[in-house]
Amino acid sequence: MKLYRFLTGPDEGADFCHKVSLALSKGWQLHGSPSLSFNTVTGVMQCGQAVTKDVEGKEYDPAMKLGEQ
Repeated sequence: MKLYRFLTGPDEGADFCHKVSLALSKGWQLHGSPSLSFNTVTGVMQCGQAVTKDVEGKEYDPAMKLGEQ
């Protein structure tokens, strides 16, 4: 089964980079280019990065916590 996640967060300091790095360290792979968008309400740039992961021997369940796979 292939899983998909879209990681998001503010572009402040290294927090978003650590979030993506943690996913990569758990076997997730980058999927496509990162995205940036300016949040006019908060005045903060928002980052996004899609990641995918192949998981053997499991069936997809909408209740599963993707970050724990």
